[in-house]
Amino acid sequence: MNPEDLQKLVSIPMPYGKYKGRMLADLPGNYLTWFAREGFPKGELGRLLQLMHEIDHNGLSDLLRPLR
Repeated sequence: MNPEDLQKLVSIPMPYGKYKGRMLADLPGNYLTWFAREGFPKGELGRLLQLMHEIDHNGLSDLLRPLR
């Protein structure tokens, strides 16, 4: 993980699906857990979703507050 990844979580919208248009940092935990169970997409989106899942799962979402 690098600091740029944290900035991307608060500035990149989900490109498809039920939560299309919602910032990655604002995706619900159960949606992130579904990806963890079913498999994250390939590429940067999958890497960022996996990072957001770890942040959410470990209760570290407040780390993103100053970046908003």
